Amino acid sequence: MSTTSTQKLTLQVAGREQPLEVAVGSCAFDWFEDYPDLPKDAVAIRLDGKVIDLKRPVEAGEQVEFLDWADPAGREVYYHSCTHLMAQAVMELFPDAKPTIGPPIEEGYFYDFDVPKPFTPDDLAKIEKRMRKKAEQRIPVERFEMPRLDAIGLFKKEGNPYKVEVLEELEDDTVSFYKQAEFTDLCRGPHIPHTGYLKHFKLLNSAGAYWRGDEHNPMLQRIYGTAAPSKEALEAYLHKLEEAKERDHRKLGRELDLFSIHEEAGPGLVFWHPKGARVRNIIENFWRTEHYRRGYELVYGPHVQRENLFRQSGHLENYKENMYAPMEIDGSNYYAKPMNCPGHILIYKNQLHSYRELPIRYAELGTVYRYERSGVLHGLLRVRGFTQDDAHIFCRPDQLEAEIQGVIDLADYMMRAFGFDYKLSLATRPEKSIGSDEVWDFSIAALRKVLEGLGRPFEVEDGGGAFYGPKIDVKLVDALGRDWQGPTFQLDFNLPERFDVDYIDSDGDKKRVVMIHRTVLGSMERFMGNLLEHYKGAFPMWLAPVQVKVMTITDDSLDYARQVRQRLLAADVRVELDDRNEKIGYKIREAEAQKIPVMLVVGKKEASDNLVSVRERGRVDVGTMSLQEAIEYVQSKAAAPAPDTV
Repeated sequence: MSTTSTQKLTLQVAGREQPLEVAVGSCAFDWFEDYPDLPKDAVAIRLDGKVIDLKRPVEAGEQVEFLDWADPAGREVYYHSCTHLMAQAVMELFPDAKPTIGPPIEEGYFYDFDVPKPFTPDDLAKIEKRMRKKAEQRIPVERFEMPRLDAIGLFKKEGNPYKVEVLEELEDDTVSFYKQAEFTDLCRGPHIPHTGYLKHFKLLNSAGAYWRGDEHNPMLQRIYGTAAPSKEALEAYLHKLEEAKERDHRKLGRELDLFSIHEEAGPGLVFWHPKGARVRNIIENFWRTEHYRRGYELVYGPHVQRENLFRQSGHLENYKENMYAPMEIDGSNYYAKPMNCPGHILIYKNQLHSYRELPIRYAELGTVYRYERSGVLHGLLRVRGFTQDDAHIFCRPDQLEAEIQGVIDLADYMMRAFGFDYKLSLATRPEKSIGSDEVWDFSIAALRKVLEGLGRPFEVEDGGGAFYGPKIDVKLVDALGRDWQGPTFQLDFNLPERFDVDYIDSDGDKKRVVMIHRTVLGSMERFMGNLLEHYKGAFPMWLAPVQVKVMTITDDSLDYARQVRQRLLAADVRVELDDRNEKIGYKIREAEAQKIPVMLVVGKKEASDNLVSVRERGRVDVGTMSLQEAIEYVQSKAAAPAPDTV
């Protein structure tokens, strides 16, 4: 290496700093020759905080970090490069296709194409085969720039209105492109140096997707894919996807007869069947009992309310796109409520409150209605009408920290009771918000202090708060390690200001309350979907809609089986009797398929000796017991988690 015109950099390797001297204007891809110890599996570098291509000249900078699959930014480069490889293969196989956008996503990537007809599974197999061929060819990936107006002219000439629309919204005078062989795409990058970097990838499926998620726009065809750093990691991820299909709550909901959604009634609206309603009722009763134990009072509010209420709360100003059109009643507009908070404020304001009464905690299993585009509706996880386990705490400023701690403690208890691990995050002020900077700064600092006091890690989501205040989000972690939105706690100084929500302080003056908005389960619909997928439909016994199935071997034991059922019902056990004229092996297999926790088999011998043969879900033969022993055995397993045992 020439020592003339060089620059010194500080390389970050495994948390250690290492000096590096390279030619000015050289790129990281060239450094591997002079520094053989550099990480060969890097896909990009971070230069003074900015992620750039390995082949992009390094003109200046001091801190250099090589990024590989383990770094989220490196993983994003890998995924994004796969989208270009996929688009290149599609354009070679389907020349009439119009490419639109192809971003990386959390565990893979997709690309949307305007094509005359949907892609078939055979098409995906051909595309993936062509991708592998292109990867083996180690095609160089080159970056170049073009004036934005020239780029608009280029895509107009090619007849691609989607790229033109994207370019017309940009403010940059110059835009960047990436080229690999004959394929060129508008892209900010960064990307891998050549296609040979991409070795372990898989196309998953294709689906229709509206351009930019708007049903008024053209329907495109979206191809999803994933990738991994090794063959073993890719196979493990694909196995996880197969397991996720088996856990799909929509599939389990049908098989276990828990709920349904009907086009005749409208998408995103859930009908709970008897077994699903039973599980939901168990959860709600558990929730109610714990809330009363912790000093909450339960309230109820109407489903529709006057327009002026939502105008005063700020929902019409900041949330109207998620609200349904108003209905006119007696000359006034009424809205289906999207939130429960304005109603709880009205209940609080119905009388004056002394500082001695605070905190006041109102909780409600309140059904709300929010508009979601049809394209994003997803079983129980994304619906248009749902019931929130909602609560609002009205407290003094000096009580704020203790109340937030109490809410987090309640959420922790609920998560552990239902078998979930969780993650925490702090969401700060969004661009569209109300209130002063001082109030927001104070609120964010208060939430941060509580989180830091917990001694467990949390992330910060800049701009992720509600329009009226910052929040703490709790992400459930299920059996497959997936994150789901769960409890959320929102601090609010703004609605009390808008509604004049006060208390009488010790000096006799009116003072503003502080409001905490919170849910500890989220929506009952989404939480039920999470539970189904977490447990693969095999609920813990305390949640199971049917805890015990009593089965007859022959009709000789029918009267005794009915007695067993009645004894279990009297002991508050949820039990069904299978007295069909079927072989016992068939009955057991069917009970296993229905995820019944315990099966009690009775035949002529059991009936004569007042016994039952006990089996547990999973084909576990427990043995023969007396009926009373079996009842006590079932009761010991069926009890809900006690506060001091979770």
